[in-house]
Amino acid sequence: MAGEIKLSSAIRANLLSLQKTAELVARTQGRLSTGLNVAYPVADAVAFFQAKSLSDRAGDLSEKKDGIDQGISALTTALQAVESAEDVFSQMKGIVLSAKSGSATDRATLVIQFNELAVQADNLIGDSSYQGLNLVNSTANALKVSFSEKTGSTLSVDGANLLVSNFVGLSGAAPSVIATVLTGLSIGWSAVGNSISLFDAAVDVLDSAITTIRTNAATLGSNVSLLQTRLDFTTSYVNTLTGGSDKLTLADLNEEGANLVALQTRQQLATQALAFAGQSEQAVLQLFT
Repeated sequence: MAGEIKLSSAIRANLLSLQKTAELVARTQGRLSTGLNVAYPVADAVAFFQAKSLSDRAGDLSEKKDGIDQGISALTTALQAVESAEDVFSQMKGIVLSAKSGSATDRATLVIQFNELAVQADNLIGDSSYQGLNLVNSTANALKVSFSEKTGSTLSVDGANLLVSNFVGLSGAAPSVIATVLTGLSIGWSAVGNSISLFDAAVDVLDSAITTIRTNAATLGSNVSLLQTRLDFTTSYVNTLTGGSDKLTLADLNEEGANLVALQTRQQLATQALAFAGQSEQAVLQLFT
């Protein structure tokens, strides 16, 4: 072709080597800047999509991990409420025992304390919500925690009704006097007289309530422990998946740094070799000068 510049084979060879070295330098600099050995499918399609699958799985489980963590907080809130409620019910039982052996005057004072504790117990139970979920004031409430995308990989925790009124009649006797005081309504215990059996029945009711509360506490504690175990597992699993993805895509920065130094040296040598190849043509030119 007219006007085409002809290069000698030596110059073409050195120029091609210089171009290839420049491409390798650019690739190495890209790996150093991103930290990735495989940043695009074209680099290594198999490794790229395997790494993406692992990363996607890790991301999905990270979302589940947040849900597990929130579940632990919800159950911990309920557990703390149950433990506090047990203390209040124990105080109520102590008041009934004191009233059993007390005088009419003592009972008139103790019933006020009892009813106040009953109200405060209900207030405590009613206030024990976490993000709008209360697991201790109604059996209609429940917590469901999902561990993965598998439908069966979940934990369901049913709510309990630990309000004072829920325990009326648990002893099977519960006369009207006991029913009245257990619902928080004021009544004069002094009117009971020497009917000690009524106080015994009230103690039975409170003992049953405390047993139920302790059972719920044990259940909640067991579920908190289970969720914590699952949270620890999920955290480790996410780290393993992320590490597996990194193994497929991350670059060895020490190796790439050494490669860059070697390539830069090769560039300098190729440039010098190109200059040497041009000197032979300059020698031909000198024959005409």
